[in-house]
Amino acid sequence: MAKQNKVTTTGSLRLIAGKWRGRKLKVLDIEGLRPTSDRIRETVFNWLKPVIGDANCLDLFAGTGALGFESASRGARWVDMVELNAKAALALQNNCQLLDADSCRVIQTTAQQFLINNSKQYDIVFIDPPFQTNLWSEAAQLLVDNDCLAENAHIYIEYPRKAELPKLPSQWQLLKDKRAGEVRYCLFSYQSGDAV
Repeated sequence: MAKQNKVTTTGSLRLIAGKWRGRKLKVLDIEGLRPTSDRIRETVFNWLKPVIGDANCLDLFAGTGALGFESASRGARWVDMVELNAKAALALQNNCQLLDADSCRVIQTTAQQFLINNSKQYDIVFIDPPFQTNLWSEAAQLLVDNDCLAENAHIYIEYPRKAELPKLPSQWQLLKDKRAGEVRYCLFSYQSGDAV
């Protein structure tokens, strides 16, 4: 096994179901990094239960990897985790090694650059950027413009409870919409318009 690089951690994240149920992952204390809570993750993955198995997933602003690792734990075929922050990306790599997560890949770059250069289609995409960045609409449009979404893909968005729903592509249909604490979270499905 490869030697893990040292990363200073200040907390942990518990995976709540699947093959890594109960495993704790080390997380960093970085400004803007908000792990999706257990309560919200439980709800989101109940929504995704019919489609998560064998899905290709994209955790676009991975941060702690809560959504990406939970997807892999619950049977996703592949998970790409995109994270700009070098320390957070290193922590994600270390957690991949800890879990022996062959189905997970960490890419350190901006979400925008990743989407522009991506050639893969995803069945499930998580868009949960640091709230102060306001990148929801741009990321959503890049997903469509660069053909990153498989037909009937599911897209999860998490944003501040008091904010308006970000502007999203017309091909996205709202399936679920909930609030918890200071967070609002929604699930959408994607129809390209090409489906017969």
